[in-house]
Amino acid sequence: MRWSSSFKLKQRAKPLAAFKSPPPPLSLSLSLLTFWPALKYHVNVHVLNNRSNNCVASKEDSVQRVISVKMMSTVQTWKCSWSLIAAIASLVTLVSTVHLFLFPLVPSSFSNLSSRQIQNSSFPNNGLSGEVGPPTNLDHKFPADSHNAVVYHGAPWKAEIGRWLSGCDSTNRTVNIVERIGGKTCKSNCSGQGVCNREVGLCRCFHGFSGEGCSERLQLECNLPGSPEQPYGPWIVSICPAYCDTTRAMCFCGQGTKYPNRPVAEACGFQINLPSENGGPKLTDWAKADLDNIFTTNTSRPGWCNVDPLEAYASKVKFKEECDCKYDCHVGRFCEVPVLCSCINQCSGHGYCRGGFCQCHSDWYGTDCSIPSASSSVQEWPQWLRPATIHVPDNAHLTADHVNIDTVIEKKRPLIYVYDLPPEFNSHLLEGRHFRFECVNRIYIEQNATLWTDQLYGSQMALYESILASPFRTLNGEEADYFFVPVLDACIITRADDAPHISMKNHLGLRSSLTLEYYKKAYDHITEQYHYWNRSSGRDHIWFFSWDEGACYAPKEIWNSMMLVHWGNTNSKHNHSTTAYWADNWDDIPSTRRGNHPCFDPEKDLVLPAWKVPDPGSLRLKLWSRPHKERKKLFYFNGNLGPAYENGRPEATYSMGIRQKLAEEFGSSPDKEGKLGKQHTEDVIVTPLRSNNYYEDLATSVFCGVLPGDGWSGRIEDSVLHGCIPVVIQDGIFLPYENMLNYESFAVRIREDEISNLTKILRGFNETEIEFMLANVQRIWQRFLYRDSVLLEAERQRSVYGHVADWAIEFLRLSEDDVFSTFIQVPFVHSALFNLVFKRVVWLGLQDSLDFLPPLRK
Repeated sequence: MRWSSSFKLKQRAKPLAAFKSPPPPLSLSLSLLTFWPALKYHVNVHVLNNRSNNCVASKEDSVQRVISVKMMSTVQTWKCSWSLIAAIASLVTLVSTVHLFLFPLVPSSFSNLSSRQIQNSSFPNNGLSGEVGPPTNLDHKFPADSHNAVVYHGAPWKAEIGRWLSGCDSTNRTVNIVERIGGKTCKSNCSGQGVCNREVGLCRCFHGFSGEGCSERLQLECNLPGSPEQPYGPWIVSICPAYCDTTRAMCFCGQGTKYPNRPVAEACGFQINLPSENGGPKLTDWAKADLDNIFTTNTSRPGWCNVDPLEAYASKVKFKEECDCKYDCHVGRFCEVPVLCSCINQCSGHGYCRGGFCQCHSDWYGTDCSIPSASSSVQEWPQWLRPATIHVPDNAHLTADHVNIDTVIEKKRPLIYVYDLPPEFNSHLLEGRHFRFECVNRIYIEQNATLWTDQLYGSQMALYESILASPFRTLNGEEADYFFVPVLDACIITRADDAPHISMKNHLGLRSSLTLEYYKKAYDHITEQYHYWNRSSGRDHIWFFSWDEGACYAPKEIWNSMMLVHWGNTNSKHNHSTTAYWADNWDDIPSTRRGNHPCFDPEKDLVLPAWKVPDPGSLRLKLWSRPHKERKKLFYFNGNLGPAYENGRPEATYSMGIRQKLAEEFGSSPDKEGKLGKQHTEDVIVTPLRSNNYYEDLATSVFCGVLPGDGWSGRIEDSVLHGCIPVVIQDGIFLPYENMLNYESFAVRIREDEISNLTKILRGFNETEIEFMLANVQRIWQRFLYRDSVLLEAERQRSVYGHVADWAIEFLRLSEDDVFSTFIQVPFVHSALFNLVFKRVVWLGLQDSLDFLPPLRK
C-alpha cells in the first residue's frame, strides 16, 4: 500500500499524564466552532519531558518544534535522548496501525490555551504536508462591527466564526485523495431485480424483491385483513378493490381492461354516497367496491379503466370524477401521458428511474447511479472523480470480476462520505409513494418539463442530491471528514401507514415512533457493515431530520452525531412535544429508545432553511431588494391563527399559542365574533386570510413575523427571500444558521411575553438601524435558497434538451453562497480550528493517556 500523507508528533512541554485533566471547554459563544461531536477525532500525540530531553527535528528553530514522520517516505535524522527513543518506540508499538493527518493549525497545547486565544489566532493550513506558519491576530485583522459581526462572503457571521472563515479559508489547499473504484460482484448479479454495490458486494433490491441475490419476490398486500363487514379491510391509503401490484402495494386497473396500468387510487374503486344535506361532503363507502362503474364499457356510465381519453375530453363518454392520476410517472386527467419519474439526481444519466428507484446501468451503482465500477468508462466518470491518476493492479486481467482500481484525485476538504444505504431508507420510500408530490422537490409534466413542488420537506432531497454531486464527496471513508447517512424521514412520515408493510401497529399510531425505528435500523446497518462509526462514536456523522420538530425523536444511539433540522428547539422553555398533531407527538416514546436528549444542541447541530419553490417571478422583480421607502407596512404576518378564526386550527396548543396571542393583540381580520385585535393598527397586518399576492405583501413590509406552526413553519424563509426583516417570536428555539450567523445584524427577536409590546419595540428602531438590517437581509437571502439543487436540474435539462427553462435562467444569474455552500462552510470551520484529521486508529491502551479527548466507543 502506498501512502502519500504523513503523521506528525507535536512535542509538548508538559508530561503526558497532565492531559488526564480535560482542557477548558471552548466558549459556548463559539457556536459554529463547537460542533465538536461532528468532528473527526482529532489527536495530538504529546511527546513529553523537559526541554533538554525533547526530540527535535532538523529544523530546531521551528516555532512549534513539530516532529514530522513521513510514512513510506524518507527517514529523517533525529537528535534524541535514549529515554525519549524508548518512549517513542513504546508509542509506535501501541499504535502501529495509526494513520494520522495533521494540519498544522492547532495551537500547541489545548490545555494551555484559553478559548479567547484560540479565537484570536490562526495558523495557515497548508494541507497534509504543509509547514507551520506564524500566528495571525484575527481580532486586529478582521474587526467586528457595532453589532459584533464579521462579514465573510457578504454575510454577517458571529465575530469569532467570521474571523476564522476570513482568516483561514484561503489556506485550505488541495490534497491528493486515493479514491477506490469498486469491482466487487454480487450474488447472481442481483437476479436482474436490483443494483449491485461494487464497494461492498451487496445488492440493493428493487421494491418488492429481497434476499442476498434479490431472487425472493415479496408479497406486499394493498389491503389490511378483511372481515364480512369490511371485505377490503379497514381504510388505508393503498386500499384496493381491483388489481394490486404486490411488489409495491399499489392499485391498478389490471389485465382485461383497456388501460391496465391506470391507477385505481383510494376512493376511485369504491361507491360514493351523496351528501345527506345540501353542501355536505360526499362519503366513500370503503366496504363496497364500485367495479361495475370503473370497469364499465358503457359510455353512459361513469367509467375509468376503459375510458378513452380523447373521447372523455370530447365529452363523448362519462368518467368517475373521484378517479385521478395520483401516482408518479404519468400525467393527464387519465394518466395517458408517460413522463419521467422523480429519482435522486435522475440517476445521473447512468440509469433508468423506475418510480423513484434508480435502475443503474451495469457499470454503475449507488442510490443515484453516480458511482462508477471498475469496468466503467473513465470518460463518463462524474466531475467529482476528475481529473484522476489511475492505478490498475498488475493482476487485473486475472481477477477482472473482483478488481478494485485506485485513482488519485485532487480535492479540498472537508470530504464527505455518503453511505449507500439499503433502499428501504430512501429509494423504496420514493418508489412506493401513493401521491407523486410526497417528499420530493420536483415532478415532471408534459414533455418532461420540470415542475417544482411547494413541498416544504423537499429540502431533504435537495441537500442529498447536492452532496452526491459535490466535489467534496469522497468514496474513501478513511479520508472522509464527515459521513452523511441518507435516511429520508420526510418520506417515512408522509408514508406512515399508507400500506400494510409500513404499519404503525406496533407504534401506538405514532409516526414519530415509526421514524425513530427507521433511524435505529440505519444505525444498526452502518455499525454492522462499516467500521467508521466506532472510531468517533458517530461524532463525525450527519443525519437529517426534516420533519416539524426536528430531531426530538432521534434514537439515543445516534445523538452524538450532527443533526440537520429545520427547527432548533433547545427545550430550555418548551421542554415537551409542541406539535398539535397527535401522531407526531414524541412525549410518549420511552427513554429506553429515545434517551433524554433535547431536540437540538446548538454546540453540534445545525438548522437549515426549509425548501421553497423556485419562483423566477420574484427573482425577476428582485422583490428581495425593495428599499425601505417602498415598504409601507410596519409588520406583516399571514397564516393560520387558531380556533378563534374561521377554518382555523382547532387545537389551543397549535403554535404553542403564540399565533393566537399575536392575533389577540394585533389581528387585522375579524375573528368568529367579528372582533379585531386589541391594538389593531393600519400598518400592522395579522390575518389568516389567504393573500392573492403573498410575495408582494412580504416585499412591501419592513418587518415580517416568524412564528411556529406544528413545530417549524417556513416563515423566516418567506421573510428573508423577500427582503423583509424577520421578527422571531419563539423562545429557546434556534432558526436557520442562528448559531452561525449574527442574527442581531438582520433580525429582531421578541420574547413571547413581550408580544403586547410588538409595535412599540418595532417603532423604536430608527432609520439607520432599519436600513442596516434591510441591507444585511439583502446580503444573506441567497443562503436561504437551494440554488445548487436547482442548477443540477437545470444542467440535466440542458444536457437532454439543449436549453433551460425560465426558472433556470434566473437562478443561473445568482452567484452568492446558497444553502449548500453554507452547509459546507460548517465543517470547513471545524477543519480550520482543529485541523487534525483522525485516521483508522487502533487505540489499544493509548486512550487512557489521552483523556482530554471525548471517549471512543470500544
